[in-house]
Amino acid sequence: MVILKTPEEIELMRESALIVSKTLGVLAKEIKPGITPLYLDKLAEEFIRDHGAEPGFLGYNGFPNSLCMSLNEAVVHGIPTDKPLENGDIISIDCGTVKNGFYGDHAYTFEVGEVSPDVKKLLEVTKASLYAGIKAFKKGNRVGDIGHAIQTYVQENGDNYGIVRELVGHGLGKSMHEDPMVPNYGKRGRGKKLKDGLVLAIEPMVNLGTHRVVQLPDGWTIISADRKPSAHFEHDVALVNGKPQLLSTFDYVYEALGISSNEEEEFRKK
Repeated sequence: MVILKTPEEIELMRESALIVSKTLGVLAKEIKPGITPLYLDKLAEEFIRDHGAEPGFLGYNGFPNSLCMSLNEAVVHGIPTDKPLENGDIISIDCGTVKNGFYGDHAYTFEVGEVSPDVKKLLEVTKASLYAGIKAFKKGNRVGDIGHAIQTYVQENGDNYGIVRELVGHGLGKSMHEDPMVPNYGKRGRGKKLKDGLVLAIEPMVNLGTHRVVQLPDGWTIISADRKPSAHFEHDVALVNGKPQLLSTFDYVYEALGISSNEEEEFRKK
């Protein structure tokens, strides 16, 4: 069942999402060769609690940490370890919070030191496909329009990218995963109609190779079947007055990394 949110609930969700955004910004300052994922996980938990929220992932269905940290060929749901990051790695950090009874949940894939040109392009294409999907999140469209926009953008950038099928975006609210499910591929005009008050976590996951994935024996980590790198970017977005409005932001990440961008401008609250 799709649960539409009131304007007041959307503002509460913005609070939760922005704590995630700020957490990712704090982590962005620390990511470099030699840093361990477990150190980042501890830092994130402390920051989240210090800002009046609870880690949304810790204990969720038994997950052991506050962050999902997926390295290189890991797509999502990676468990933080004490193995130091190395130059040339990429790491997807997916973070969740709960505040005022509502979840925030979004992700960014970081470069560690200097990465190869093909990996850098993978990250650029995946992040841009996220915004292509967000643009299609508008009143009168359907869920399939979002997936179609993501798929089209990725495929227009080459046939060496695999869009993960088994893992999808989702509705967000008082539960981490609500209806509707939002695939990152699809056909226009298919699926549930998009209505004001809907809040989605839109999150393309794209592999530099096959779209197929497998799960590791830890019961959590999903990796690309051919062990090639994977990228993952995610935003929390509400449908307000027929248009997509970002609840989360990458601004704190960009500030930490010294990046200038206006990619979010058209989706900001007016």
